[in-house]
Amino acid sequence: MKILTLYKHAPYKLHRPAQLSRSLSTTKLFINGEFIESQAADHIEVRNPATQQVVTRVPQSTMQELDEAARSASMAFREWRRTSVLSRQRKMLDLQHAIRAHMDQLATSIVNEQGKVFSDAKGDVMRGLQVVEDMANITHYMQGNKLEVSSDMDTYLVREPLGVVAGICPFNFPAMIPLWMFPVALATGNTCVLKPSERDPGAAMLLARLCNDVGIPPGVLNIVHGAHDTVNFLTSDSRIRAVSFVGGDRAGKYIYERATQHGKRCQANLGAKNHAIVLPDANKEHALNAISGAAFGAAGQRCMALSVAVFVGKAQDWVPELVTRAQQLRVDGGFEADADLGPMITPEALQRAKLLIQSASDEGARLLLDGRDIKVPKYPHGNFLGPTIIDQATTQMQCYQEEIFGPVLTCIHVDTLDQALDLVNANRYGNGASIFTRSGASARKFQSEVEAGQVGINVPIPVPLPMFSFTGNKGSFLGDTNFYGRSGVNFYTQLKTVTSLWRKQDADDRQATVHMPTIH
Repeated sequence: MKILTLYKHAPYKLHRPAQLSRSLSTTKLFINGEFIESQAADHIEVRNPATQQVVTRVPQSTMQELDEAARSASMAFREWRRTSVLSRQRKMLDLQHAIRAHMDQLATSIVNEQGKVFSDAKGDVMRGLQVVEDMANITHYMQGNKLEVSSDMDTYLVREPLGVVAGICPFNFPAMIPLWMFPVALATGNTCVLKPSERDPGAAMLLARLCNDVGIPPGVLNIVHGAHDTVNFLTSDSRIRAVSFVGGDRAGKYIYERATQHGKRCQANLGAKNHAIVLPDANKEHALNAISGAAFGAAGQRCMALSVAVFVGKAQDWVPELVTRAQQLRVDGGFEADADLGPMITPEALQRAKLLIQSASDEGARLLLDGRDIKVPKYPHGNFLGPTIIDQATTQMQCYQEEIFGPVLTCIHVDTLDQALDLVNANRYGNGASIFTRSGASARKFQSEVEAGQVGINVPIPVPLPMFSFTGNKGSFLGDTNFYGRSGVNFYTQLKTVTSLWRKQDADDRQATVHMPTIH
């Protein structure tokens, strides 16, 4: 049995068909507008994180299937690139309407495969939907400019699509991250080969069906599955011009290096260690509630989860109240009405988080709240980890150095805002950072001096809406152009300048026309 280890949180076990129940459904491929059964010999089991029941099995796409997906996208690009920007805008409007109408169905798939609670799963879909809605503004994003540079001579700049692009998605946002990628690619005139996470592909497959329903032409969006072999194909095939990736450090660095070595554009969001600085003048109730939700929501499996709280001065006296709030959060299955957080994605991810919690205790930190022994009676086999608070940690500890990616908050105490800023800026990651304060001067100092791409002031998870862009930096991002918004449009397009000379004296006299001009 072959073990795949590209992704850090959990290896994948590939199963031969004889090892799998014949009645178990298999996730299909989506190629050239059709859902087709893969001829793969190897499959990856997708298990419900709350029950361990096998939901589906995901094929490791064969080389022939991967080639067919790229060929289909390449052929479709010839026509899709020639569609008018108004036609592509119309498809984005239709797609956002379809997604909104199927919100619950998409969220249900996410709960079953990824484990997050239903309300959070709907938020997953909603944040992706907002990107689709923003692409209805594609007529503005695609505008060029023009200048008469000399008598009768004009130079103008236009945006053109790249061609076939690829997206490689993580497990933690099964709807949002695919929607960061393919709608922007399609709206700008590209075609796309998308690889959803092997752990939870269901939402992406539903999105593909909606694309079919709204009339996006065959081959414009294709979906393939797999792990190493699929990643290697997408990062090396000559027909693919650009690769988008969101996920962990190890996979991201591998994908970025391989894609760029093969001459492709690449944008890669990697790991994070997001800090919140809490000043003693902050609104205590707001700060503690915000930190609790941002640290433990989605079981901490967010790239913008708040994983470190830096308490300045007397604010450290608030830590016991933070523990009280965390204790009140309910850990349960994602469909339970009053659940606040669900299970982690796999038993291996759970075990890794537990080991990092133990390392904190071994290295001298205090475990004020230990969620490792939590019991969820209705789901005894779930990958549950309760909210955990590590206090009096240092930056040398393993629990600080590594991204835990679980419902674990590390607390550090310092005396001044300057010390807090030095601590945040010394961290290798740069996805996001927040401050809680009532002082405008402190907030201005923080936003000016902090070295993070996304800054929150009294906001715990400062992820920009799609009219802006996701702007992580430092060790959290590889590439030159960020996701969605204007940056996303820049990533999926290339510029062309045209200089033309049409001399007035060469004009022929023409009879005037009086009909209303129309645009087709």
